[in-house]
Amino acid sequence: MLTDEELNEWLSGGTQTIFDETAGAFSAIFPSISESNEEVHEIGDAAFEETFVSAPAPVNPGLGPVFNNVSCASCHIADGRGRPPLSPSELLSSMLIRVSIPGTDAHGGPNPVPGFGGQLQQRAIVGMQPEADVSINYIDQSYQFVDGESYSLRAPEYHLLNSYIPLPGNVMLSARVAPPVFGLGLLEAVDESDILKNADPEDVNHDGISGKANYVWNVLAQKSTLGRFGWKAGNPTVLQQTAGAYNEDMGITSYIFPVESSHGQLQYDNRNDEVEVPDTLLRAVAFYIQTLAVPGRRDADVAEVQLGKKLFKQAQCASCHIPKMQTAVNVAFPEVSNQTIFPYSDMLLHDMGDGLADNRPDFLADGKEWRTPPLWGIGLTNKINGHNNYLHDGRARSLMEAVMWHGGEAENSQNTFSNFTKAERNAVIKFLESL
Repeated sequence: MLTDEELNEWLSGGTQTIFDETAGAFSAIFPSISESNEEVHEIGDAAFEETFVSAPAPVNPGLGPVFNNVSCASCHIADGRGRPPLSPSELLSSMLIRVSIPGTDAHGGPNPVPGFGGQLQQRAIVGMQPEADVSINYIDQSYQFVDGESYSLRAPEYHLLNSYIPLPGNVMLSARVAPPVFGLGLLEAVDESDILKNADPEDVNHDGISGKANYVWNVLAQKSTLGRFGWKAGNPTVLQQTAGAYNEDMGITSYIFPVESSHGQLQYDNRNDEVEVPDTLLRAVAFYIQTLAVPGRRDADVAEVQLGKKLFKQAQCASCHIPKMQTAVNVAFPEVSNQTIFPYSDMLLHDMGDGLADNRPDFLADGKEWRTPPLWGIGLTNKINGHNNYLHDGRARSLMEAVMWHGGEAENSQNTFSNFTKAERNAVIKFLESL
C-alpha cells in the first residue's frame, strides 16, 4: 500500500498538476486558476509565440541589431528543453553561449567582454554582422560500468569563428541550452528560508554535499537577492529572467532593461529608442510562465520504478535533487500558495567537478558550480521536444550519460550508480523517466 506521501507524489506540482502525456504537456495552464488570471495567462501565451522583426515594421519591430532568435517560443520549444545542433551545418537555435572576461561587473556579476557583452549573438539583421559563428566539436571516450557493460561520454569543444571584431584571448565561454519553463511560478513561491535550510557551504555535516545559494543583482530591487533561475541560479525572478531574455536573445528593450544589448558595440545604432516591449505585455509573458502547470508522475506504482526510487535515494542523489518542497502562503497569488510540490531540486549551487566545469564565474557561482535542475517532467523530454539531450549544454545523449557525467559533490553518487547491476541502473532510469 502506498503511503500518503507516495500518493501525493503523483501530484508533482501540487494542485497545479496536469495529467497529460501529449505534445502539449509542458504548455498547460494551471488547472486551478481564476478567470481574470486565465485571461492574463492567455495574453502572455500569445506574446510568448510572437515573432519579432527588424524596425521599421507595423507589428513587433525592434529585433536586433544582433540576436539569438526571433521569439521566446523559438528557443523554449513547446515550453521545454533546448538542444545543441545535431550537425556541424545546423545553427544554434535553442542554445546560446555566455561570454565574459576575468573580473566582475559593478554588481558582482560576470564581467562583459568589450564589444560583445555577456552573451554571444550569432545572428544579425540585414546590414549588420553576427558577433561570431559557433563551432562545436565532440570528443567521444569509452568507459565501462563495474559489471563490464560499456558506455561512452562525449565532451564538447567550443570554438568562436568569424567574429566581427577580434575576441580577447582571455574570453571565457559557457554553453547553455534553453531550460524548460513550466513550474517556475511554483519554484518562485518557495520561501527563501526553506531553500537556505538545505544550504551547507562548509559541509558542516561532512556528507560531502555543500550546496550554497547564489545571490545575484535584482534590477528592480536594486540590491542582491537570492538567485533561483538559470543554470547557475543567475536570475532572482521570473520577471527579470524574462526581460533579460528579451534583451539578450532578441535585442528587445523593456523598462527593466531599457538599453540595447548591442550598446557599446561598433554596430550600436546610437538611437535612444522607446521601450520595445510594453510593461504590461512583459509582465503578461512572465505571468504566462509563472502559471504553466507541472506534468504529473507516470508509472509511480510500478515495481521497477519504485525500486529505482529506492536506489536513487541509496545513491544519495536525493541529497541535491531533494524530492519535496513547500511553497509559502501567498494571499495575493493563491494559485501558488501553500502547495506541496515535488521538483527534485534544492535550487542551490553544487560543485559538479572538472568534467562539467565551464570555468566561468557567475556572481557567487564558480566555474565548477551549477544549480541543481528540477527533474519534474524530464521523462517527457523526448516525446515533447524530440530529443534526449540533457545537462546544461546538452552533451548527454541519454539520462544514463547525464548520470555518469556527475562529478565533484556527486562523484560518490555516480560511483554508487556505476556499481549497481544493469537491472538496478535501468530501474533508476525508469524512475527518472516517471518524473
